[in-house]
Amino acid sequence: MIGHNAESARHGAHWMVLACIMACAGAVQAAPRVPANDSDIVETLPAVAGWSNQQRRLRRELVQRPRDQGVAIEAARAYLELARTEGDARYAGYAMGALQAWNAAAPAETPPAVLVMRATVAQFLHDFDAAEAMLKEALARQPGNAQAWITLATVLRVRGRYAESDDACKKLGRVGPPLYGAACLAENAGLRGDHAAAREALQGLLADPALQGPRHQGTRQWLLTTVAEVEELAGRPAAAETAYRQALEADRSGYLLLAYSDFLVSQGRPSQIASLLSKEPRSDAVLLRLAIAAASTRAGARSPSAQQGELARQEADELRSRFAAAALRPGTAALHAREEAKFALDVEGDAPRALELARINVKLQREPVDLLLFARAAAAAHDDAARAEVKDLMQRIGLRDARIDAVLS
Repeated sequence: MIGHNAESARHGAHWMVLACIMACAGAVQAAPRVPANDSDIVETLPAVAGWSNQQRRLRRELVQRPRDQGVAIEAARAYLELARTEGDARYAGYAMGALQAWNAAAPAETPPAVLVMRATVAQFLHDFDAAEAMLKEALARQPGNAQAWITLATVLRVRGRYAESDDACKKLGRVGPPLYGAACLAENAGLRGDHAAAREALQGLLADPALQGPRHQGTRQWLLTTVAEVEELAGRPAAAETAYRQALEADRSGYLLLAYSDFLVSQGRPSQIASLLSKEPRSDAVLLRLAIAAASTRAGARSPSAQQGELARQEADELRSRFAAAALRPGTAALHAREEAKFALDVEGDAPRALELARINVKLQREPVDLLLFARAAAAAHDDAARAEVKDLMQRIGLRDARIDAVLS
């Protein structure tokens, strides 16, 4: 339950087995340019190391057939995957640009699949109202669209609207593979505090003989990661550790590595994070965990070395530069509020600033990690009014989280 842009409501993210990657940024509309001859450069695309021939082919086909729905959506997904893995919002802008052939069309005239893709972009932008509207428009015309239902269930869950998310999960279970509807409902049950039922449902799915082969390792990893998060909500760190390790043995994903990194920090084991994330692209989310790990390891050392201090400084300076660059883009303050709040609290030790940012963040997204961050910042700032805000918000949305209870007690 880490959130979508780099972490990922998820918001984000467990549902990657079925759902496409979420992204952020907008695209500038422009009149189409028709080349006069074959030597004219229509667009200079960014050089991307490691792109496959298929992905390069997609970019060429998109220029040639911008209104080909299949090509446009596939290209958008490829760019969105880059935005996630590289932590570079430009690629998310290119993803939106891949769909620009429908920019002038009314929602009712836009293909449902394009609406669903745009909704994932809006979700990552934290424009949940727009995402919800586009998904409902797509579903009104194509009620059997499993991708739309799972994305809508996620959007509603991230906003703390669990009953409505349940309804979407049930619809998903009727039109898509039953596993996804059941897992969707199990996650919501865990959030409400029905941890035993959530655990039983997820373990039942994992016991299915059909999921035991190598082909299903990604699905097993996703389910095991969800089990681990339910155990964290229940205040059972040993069980969470077991589930995280099983997930890592099944398969690895960026989301899982970030979730486990956060768990390691919570358990006082930040020194293990550097090796865990050593092969990951240095996205904002990865760099944030490395900075937190460096700061926590140095703070916990009896005699921190000069090397430890230099590492912590380098990670922190790079993140400050990234946050400063992001702040130059209009309308992005709330988009990075969670990451900046974690940085302020766990790297800079600035509790008042962390609290300010955490409060901004929970106005948009209300996953457990968001309320836990709000609670930690309130406790660090010794702000009783903010503590009361957290308790009230948890009660209103129906979230039960033993970690937050422990912080507020």
